[in-house]
Amino acid sequence: MSGSMRALVKHHAGFGAELREVPIPVPGPDEVLIKVRATTICGTDVHIYRWDDWASARVKPPMVFGHEFSGEVVEVGAGVKHLSVGDHVSAETHIVCGHCPQCRRGEAHVCANTEIIGVHRTGCFAEYAVMPADNLWKNKKELPPEVASAMEPMGNAVHTALSGPIAGKSVAVIGCGPIGVMAVAVAKAAGASRVIALDLNEYRLDLARKMGADVQIHSGKQDPVRETEKWTEGRGVDVVLEMSGNATAIRQGFSMLTAGGRISMLGLPTGPVELDVSNEIVMKGIQVHGIVGRRMYETWQQTAAFLESGQVDLEPMITHRFSLEEFEKGFEQMMSGHSGKVVLYP
Repeated sequence: MSGSMRALVKHHAGFGAELREVPIPVPGPDEVLIKVRATTICGTDVHIYRWDDWASARVKPPMVFGHEFSGEVVEVGAGVKHLSVGDHVSAETHIVCGHCPQCRRGEAHVCANTEIIGVHRTGCFAEYAVMPADNLWKNKKELPPEVASAMEPMGNAVHTALSGPIAGKSVAVIGCGPIGVMAVAVAKAAGASRVIALDLNEYRLDLARKMGADVQIHSGKQDPVRETEKWTEGRGVDVVLEMSGNATAIRQGFSMLTAGGRISMLGLPTGPVELDVSNEIVMKGIQVHGIVGRRMYETWQQTAAFLESGQVDLEPMITHRFSLEEFEKGFEQMMSGHSGKVVLYP
């Protein structure tokens, strides 16, 4: 396919982005061309839009950005055998090398040579996108495109929640952004006995309630550690899912965790975090899991199963929908803190 398409471009090293006409990308032998049906805005995209230190250290404008999307295959490379024109797909956005020690031992999610679309290479805020065929997950055609797009961040929630036993356990989810509220739903679907959601944002706490949280704690108005003790008969929670990256919240997460418990950490602090390692980690005998991306492709199988079975419904956390031309409204909504997942439709 030749011609041009509309795409959202990070056009300069500064705030904002531009909608431009750019060439439709051409797939290589092991790639496919996808007509994008829906994209969702991630916190990473907001970093790039704002152009903060994180973005300036990684992104080289001008570049089409965005990394969460779903769409329909419209062209396949000569070497692609498992996908066909007309298939509906979502994308694993981490493109890995396949030959480093991590990849070879089945841990491609921590590949030493990972590239992320929309960060290190051309992204998906566009009418069309090219992806390696091996990075695509085939969906049932009845799955709504915005839900299919959100499978990528939901995979982060699934990976975080299911990185250890969760059935019958009390779970605290710290940070109720979109991935946090999806983790709430996953924990409930996986059999958690009680899910406690913690945040400083009333809007997001209400989203957590809609997604199944049994308890909502406003960490600015209540003492999170004391409140979780009340709901666990003084024992502390069995599992902490740390999604905020806030240094104070991280310390509170370690404090509220019961001895022998597990904390899985997805949130990214902006700097070093001071912890009482002796008392909060070693003497409590806890497990600390660092979470990056999704396990390829175990997490995708779990995510698809949660959605297809109806055990997890993402509709309550998909709160705003805009056309690609209305991207400024979409980013403003994300930056306001009063949104769940924001969708852009090319």
